Amino acid sequence: MQKITSKDNEFIKHIKKLKDKKYRDLNNEYMIEGIKLVKEAIQEKAEIKQIIICEECDNTEIIPKELTYEIAKYECIYVTKQIFNSITEVKNPQGILAVVSKENTENGIDYSQDIIVALDDLQDPGNLGTILRTVDSIGLTQILVSKGTADCFNPKVVRSTMGAIFRVKIIECEDLKNTLKEMKNHHFKIMVTSLQTNNSIYDVDYNKKVIVVGNEANGVEKEIQDMADEKVKIPMLGKTESLNASVATGIVLYEYVRQRLNK
Repeated sequence: MQKITSKDNEFIKHIKKLKDKKYRDLNNEYMIEGIKLVKEAIQEKAEIKQIIICEECDNTEIIPKELTYEIAKYECIYVTKQIFNSITEVKNPQGILAVVSKENTENGIDYSQDIIVALDDLQDPGNLGTILRTVDSIGLTQILVSKGTADCFNPKVVRSTMGAIFRVKIIECEDLKNTLKEMKNHHFKIMVTSLQTNNSIYDVDYNKKVIVVGNEANGVEKEIQDMADEKVKIPMLGKTESLNASVATGIVLYEYVRQRLNK
């Protein structure tokens, strides 16, 4: 067990730098925080490098005893409350965080799944985390993200996934358009949401489809819309013309669930 009392410690500086995407990419690791996420990481056998514990929090037994037994199997580093507060990302920290390897990022696409979700320059971390959680909830194990999409390992994204980050493979596409063209060669059809269609999400057969989710402000870029095999819209009875990106994605994906259950 190691104890750190100095804010100038090199490891503490390293933790703080992990708040920056370039540094996360360089070191191929990211930070998770909170009892639930650390517990999920252990259960999903994520590659945990270090677990950092606030000394005072440990003394007050905020961390459950059963979790304490599990984290003892890893490299644990204890820090003072002052240092923990300097590295935490939340207002009311639970006194535990961990450094995890970004091992669930690969380029290989699993073409055996019925549907695949692709994100086209999605920007809001909350939307991104919610979509990852929704993808996980319906049993999908991968997601495609364009180069312009927000970082999936941003601390806010990681927190909002509620553990899905450990189960969903993130496939970062250098050029999403080229990736989608290649997917057509594997007999997948490209599907986008659009107001310029009469087709409802309930009119589509969700089999071998790539569902492209667009940027919050601009939607799916025109070039991808032009190459889409199917354009659909979510029927709405009120005056609102559009929905939040994560809400819309959830509605579309659960129509896929409904069709699966009916089969």
